[in-house]
Amino acid sequence: MFRNCHSTNCTAPIPKQILYAILVKFESLGDSKNNMKGTNIKKEKRERRKKRIRSRVFGTATKPRLSVFKSNRYISVQVIDDANSKTLLASHSKDIKSGTLLEKSKAVGVDIAKKALAKKISEVVFDRGGFKYVGCVKEVADGARSGGLTF
Repeated sequence: MFRNCHSTNCTAPIPKQILYAILVKFESLGDSKNNMKGTNIKKEKRERRKKRIRSRVFGTATKPRLSVFKSNRYISVQVIDDANSKTLLASHSKDIKSGTLLEKSKAVGVDIAKKALAKKISEVVFDRGGFKYVGCVKEVADGARSGGLTF
């Protein structure tokens, strides 16, 4: 590369440090993760955990998968048959009116267990969905166990 000169026969090269700085700037423009400020590392880690768990956990018609999703305000649970790609049952904390999120989580676990037992499903595979097994996720599992599900 050559400097912008007024005459056409200017042959003074651009210093290497400037070339390197330009190259680094153009490389970072193409990478969307480096270009974004404050990427959501927590969400990315949860997605990685979720992929790792889902590679091992699989639900069938006789032993479906109990999948948990947690947001800041709500928690939802589904019983899924992965072999047929069908959701058999679902329960959500929006249906429960009173209590803290932990109390609602336990109630959701008990509710999904009652629904599952009504459909003659007694065994499930627990899928925590990439969330750590503490707090609300643990309460859902405890509620489902106390409701009669085994996993």
